[in-house]
Amino acid sequence: MQINLLTRTYRYDGIDLPVPPHLADEPAALRSYHATLFPAILNAEIVDAGVSGTAHLIEYRRAVGTKG
Repeated sequence: MQINLLTRTYRYDGIDLPVPPHLADEPAALRSYHATLFPAILNAEIVDAGVSGTAHLIEYRRAVGTKG
């Protein structure tokens, strides 16, 4: 048996976002931090994109719809 450590990678619009170590275990705080970089993340859906290599991908996907 082999144990592989996975790192979480957050992605928005094809861009890997930074994960400060002090926020790595707090998803709500991390989302707020990422929203300072891209404000649309506040309304985005969080999608588990699975594992790729040694990274667990988590994507913010823009909400699609109409206003009003």
